[in-house]
Amino acid sequence: MSTRRDILKSIGLGAGAAILTSAIPATPPKAKSEFRFCLNTSTIMGQKPGLKGYLDIAARAGYDGVELWIRDLEEFISQGNTAASLKKLISDAGLTFENAIGFAPWMVDDDAKRKVGMEQMEKEMNLLASLGCTRVAAPAAGVTAPLDLFKAGERYKALLDLGRKTGVMPQLEFWGAFPYFHHLGQVLMVAAVANDKDARILPDVYHLFRGGSGYEGLKMLNGNLVEIFHMNDFVSSIPREKQEDKDRVYPGDGAAPMKQILTDLKNMGGPKVLSLELFNQTYWKEDAFQVAKTGLDKMKALVKSI
Repeated sequence: MSTRRDILKSIGLGAGAAILTSAIPATPPKAKSEFRFCLNTSTIMGQKPGLKGYLDIAARAGYDGVELWIRDLEEFISQGNTAASLKKLISDAGLTFENAIGFAPWMVDDDAKRKVGMEQMEKEMNLLASLGCTRVAAPAAGVTAPLDLFKAGERYKALLDLGRKTGVMPQLEFWGAFPYFHHLGQVLMVAAVANDKDARILPDVYHLFRGGSGYEGLKMLNGNLVEIFHMNDFVSSIPREKQEDKDRVYPGDGAAPMKQILTDLKNMGGPKVLSLELFNQTYWKEDAFQVAKTGLDKMKALVKSI
C-alpha cells in the first residue's frame, strides 16, 4: 500500500516537503459573533413608564439587557432612591445593564468646558460602576466647530484612561446628522489616534446611513472594536439629508440592508449587543410593552435569517 511519503516522492516532492506539510497546522475557522438583545429606553420614552417601568417592560418582553439614560438614573436617585436599590431592581429583573447614554462635553476645544466635561464623565462613570454597568456612550456632545481629529484622538485616549480608573469604558459614538462628527471614517480615525487597546466604537444603522458612511466599512472592522450596535432602520421615502431621529422604524421595516449588516457583524467576531434604539413618535403613542416586544421579535427574526 502506498504511503503518504511514497505519493509525495512520486510527484517530485521529497521527505522535506512531507515534514513541512505535517508541521503546518490547519488555520482554525474564525469564531463568529454571538448576539445578545438589549432595549435602549429611548424606544419607549414617549410613554414615560419611569425607570421601574422600563425595567419591567424589558424583562417581560424578553430582553437580555438594557441601555439606560443617565438623566433617568439621576432623576430616580434624586427622588430619594439609592444606587444600591436601583442595582437590585436591575438584577431582580434578570437584566444586564449593558450601556448608558449621556452627553458630557468631553471632546470640546474649549479647555475650561472640556475640564468640566471630563469631571462630569468621571462622576457619571462612578455612578454607573456602582450600578454594575461597564460601558458609557461617548458622543461629541457640545462640539460647535469642525474637529481636529488628532486632538479628538488625544482626548479620547484621556477618556479611556478615565474609563480604566472607574471601570466604565467609553464607547466612541458618532451621529449621522451632526455636522462635525458624523462619519464612520472620522470615528475610526479618532480611535486610531488614541492608539489604545480598549478603544471601542458605537455604530448605528440609522447614523451610518444618515451620515453617508454606508455599510461596506463594517467589513473592515475588527470584531473587538464593536461591542454595542444600535438597531433601527430608515425609510426610503425621505431624502437622506432630511431624515431625523423620529423617522427611524423597526429593524427590517425600512430600506437598510439588514441581512448584510448582521452578516458582517457576525463575521467580524466578538460578542455583540444589539440594542433597539428608536425615537419614533408614532410608536410612543402605542402600548410600550407591545413596542418593545415587536422590536425584539423583529431583531431576533433578522438574526435568525442570516
